[in-house]
Amino acid sequence: MSNVYINNSHGVDDDDFYDRNLALFEEEMDTRPKVSSLLNRLANYTNLTQGAREHEEAESIGEKRKAQKSPQMGTFMGVYLPCLQNIFGVILFLRLTWVVGTAGVLQALCIVFICCCCTLLTAISMSAIATNGVVPAGGSYFMISRSLGPEFGGAVGLCFYLGTTFAGAMYILGAIEILLMYIAPWAAIFVSGSPDGEGAAMLNNMRVYGSIFLLLMALLVFVGVKYVNKLASVFLACVIISILSIYTGALVSAFSPPTFPVCMLGNRTLSGHILHDRNGTATTTLWLQFCEGPDLNASCDYYFNLSNISEIPGIPGLSSGVITENIWSVYLSKGDVLEKGSLPSPRPVHPPTNRLPYVFADITTSFTLLVGIFFPSVTGIMAGSNRSGDLKDAQRSIPIGTIMAILTTSLVYLSSVVLFGACIEGVVLRDKFGDSVKGNLVVGTLSWPSPWVIVIGSFFSTCGAGLQSLTGAPRLLQAIAKDNIIPFLRVFGHGKANGEPTWALLLTALIAELGILIASLDLVAPILSMFFLMCYLFVNLACALQTLLRTPNWRPRFSYYHWTLSFLGMIICLALMFISSWYYAIVAIVIAGMIYKYIEYHGAEKEWGDGIRGLSLSAARYALLRLEEGPPHTKNWRPQLLVLLKLDEDAYVKSPRLLTFASQLKAGKGLTIVGTVITGNYLHSYGEALAAEQTLKHQMDKEKVKGFCQCIVANKAREGISHMIQSSGLGGMRHNTVVMGWPLAWRQSEDPQSWKTFINTVRVTTAAHLALLVPKNISLFPGNSEPCAEGYIDVWWIVHDGGMLMLLPFLLRQHKVWRKCAMRIFTVAQMEDNSIQMKKDLATFLYHLRIEADVEVVEMHNSDISAYTYERTLMMEQRSQMLRQMRLSKSDREKEAQLVKDRNSMLRLTSIGSDDDEDTDGASENRRVHMTWTKEKALQYRATHSGCSTPEGFRDMLSIRPDHSNVRRMHTAVKLNEVIVNKSHDARLVLLNMPGPPRNPAGDENYMEFLEVLTEGLERVLLVRGGGSEVITIYS
Repeated sequence: MSNVYINNSHGVDDDDFYDRNLALFEEEMDTRPKVSSLLNRLANYTNLTQGAREHEEAESIGEKRKAQKSPQMGTFMGVYLPCLQNIFGVILFLRLTWVVGTAGVLQALCIVFICCCCTLLTAISMSAIATNGVVPAGGSYFMISRSLGPEFGGAVGLCFYLGTTFAGAMYILGAIEILLMYIAPWAAIFVSGSPDGEGAAMLNNMRVYGSIFLLLMALLVFVGVKYVNKLASVFLACVIISILSIYTGALVSAFSPPTFPVCMLGNRTLSGHILHDRNGTATTTLWLQFCEGPDLNASCDYYFNLSNISEIPGIPGLSSGVITENIWSVYLSKGDVLEKGSLPSPRPVHPPTNRLPYVFADITTSFTLLVGIFFPSVTGIMAGSNRSGDLKDAQRSIPIGTIMAILTTSLVYLSSVVLFGACIEGVVLRDKFGDSVKGNLVVGTLSWPSPWVIVIGSFFSTCGAGLQSLTGAPRLLQAIAKDNIIPFLRVFGHGKANGEPTWALLLTALIAELGILIASLDLVAPILSMFFLMCYLFVNLACALQTLLRTPNWRPRFSYYHWTLSFLGMIICLALMFISSWYYAIVAIVIAGMIYKYIEYHGAEKEWGDGIRGLSLSAARYALLRLEEGPPHTKNWRPQLLVLLKLDEDAYVKSPRLLTFASQLKAGKGLTIVGTVITGNYLHSYGEALAAEQTLKHQMDKEKVKGFCQCIVANKAREGISHMIQSSGLGGMRHNTVVMGWPLAWRQSEDPQSWKTFINTVRVTTAAHLALLVPKNISLFPGNSEPCAEGYIDVWWIVHDGGMLMLLPFLLRQHKVWRKCAMRIFTVAQMEDNSIQMKKDLATFLYHLRIEADVEVVEMHNSDISAYTYERTLMMEQRSQMLRQMRLSKSDREKEAQLVKDRNSMLRLTSIGSDDDEDTDGASENRRVHMTWTKEKALQYRATHSGCSTPEGFRDMLSIRPDHSNVRRMHTAVKLNEVIVNKSHDARLVLLNMPGPPRNPAGDENYMEFLEVLTEGLERVLLVRGGGSEVITIYS
């Protein structure tokens, strides 16, 4: 025994032996792989790097492309430092001192704390999303789009792109401000001769130099990202050295404060630019500024005459106690002079003019403005998630690195606020451009050992941040374009041969140029604040949604999150948007909304398993359960359609105008289910059913019908239709109206199944208490692009079955095709009815229904049955009899052919009464008999039963006398048809009560004839059969 299993001489392969163990599953191995092969594929999966490593390698001309190494970066180098570099920026060096001086230490701490809370809560949400599976190229955009769907993903992705692009513009403007204000003021191209034009000249300088810088940076990014990445560490070192010099300077100021004297006239701050060093000439200089001449008796400024000139230290130092003065806010209006409240001052008679050498406020400040200007200094938290491909363990590094970077930067900002308030004089803090300290950068005055450390460091760090923005933004746009959700952005998905996004870089540079043309750092900052806040808001929303919906795939490794934190972050983001600038907030929301709607209507269909789809499912389930509580009230009744379509042999829709009519009736409201039946076996016809479903979807899109399609495979068409009518819909969202086409040329059709299926469907809808609409001559109905000229929609209200006849024309007239048509209602009065009173009552009824229509009562007199009616009935019955006999003889011929084939076989034959094999149902089993056929018996049977094969059979048929009930029905049909054609021959559409089929199925063919006679001579007819419930009411 052991020899069989152990020492197998055939040498079975390990794989074969393994497969033999899985022989039960071998037929499905192509669609359901072995677990080992799946795990092997996952183990070999390497994430795409999101830095520019692959581009660097492609750019190294002449070098061999190195083999792709597995990502090796840890938390510190891969996430923590990039986040630090992106978060610390231009605002810290250029505006934080001004924010502290204007808002006061307490309010500045509040601003910093709110902004840092916003980014911390967003980072927690982002960590949960980033650790819920692998995040490939696209970083933050990928996270949002895969969590919230293509519409939100595209809208927020573009907002994030615009924010990053404007951030690049802001950093360039910051670099130019440092260059022209503090490094090389002599480099200004535009110089104003008067104080009034200084601001405009400065803005023009910013525009020119900003455009030059942008061009140079864009060229550097175009030439090679590897240079930007190599410079990144240098720029980061500049930032860290600058921050350390501020802390060192603050500590040193406690023992030996740096000497930066500030001249004050009374309590007003004087500009240090006009004052020389104290060598006896300062008084002369001031005299010339405030007086009309150098003489001692010259008339001088009123305030100058009454005030003393004093000098105060610009940096009193950490131990001076100046924080007590700086703790409260001092908001100024544009043109106000910077004043020190503790110094004595005479009451001014006139406000100072800008021709005097004071330091003025350049803009009107408020708490909300400062929030908008400061917020960009806390953005940049996505840097770690954007590099997830370079990390050894992204799911561990991203949360730790990002949150630690935010905590570090928050600590730096909060401590800087306190240090600035404790070390620097209030008027110097409020002096945005350092005019009072001879044009020095205010934060530079505190640094140690020299102000140049901060000036040079901040210049290079802002240049580096600008380069990083111009590198990251085009890649983000390329990721959005490659997803193909926004059709007009497709061109930006292409680039150089190595994948570098050339076109995206060009667009980014053009948008950044718009920011540079604004030229003011204080105006650009709130714009990018809006876009970043919008992005963070949706990150929080994504996390909250996924958590609340408990999606099965929502299993983040980072477990320190909660939906309440995400909602709090979302609320803070929204509040900050409207606090900092309500009009920018509205613009940002409108832009995002427009992008959302554009993607919804024109974007590519994507299924990313997003949270919005999950939210839709939850909302749909809730709504369906609510709908289940009871039947809809009459006031809420609207036709929920099940449209039955037939496909031809090539799987094309036979009557597409049925869908057109459905769209005109619905006008996009309510439920529409489009169904078709394929005859066959489901096991063999599954592919055919899918193809038919796609055909229906395509036709629905073409006709702009919003709804669902359903394809059923059944052995018989009538069974499939019956199943569809019974089972379509879900809960309260079920159809209440069936729309089906009239069987064309049913008289000429050899196959009786078309009209038999039609009548069977009428019976099924009646049994299910559903309304039925049958448009006759559907090919003559107008298309959606063919509005009817002025005419009438005529309603022939013969019997009342719920008010469908009143409601349908009203709904049709909501559509542009039927809008110009007026409505006429005709009703039939018998001899015993008072037609005048009927007309009054009907007019009152329509008035209460709020339906405008002309009313007419048509009197039908009792008349004898005409010879035409009698003859028509006779022809109908003769034709029915003849067709029945012909079908029987056809059946006999088939039986004889079978007899020749299998002479002595035992056959199960259908009983003589059935029309066709398809006509048999479960009851036919009882009618089947076992017969042994001989040639003689077959001939005898043929002679006895083939009635139409002998002249006697035809003579019997000619001697038929029509059935009296059929004559009466034909009489009604003929008389009604005469009246309808007389009154409505020119109507655009005629709506008519559809009589029910006979209870006895033997009269089905006669029923079809009655309907033909009833609608003869009318171009467009809609036969309407109510479901038995009231669908229209006079009550509000």
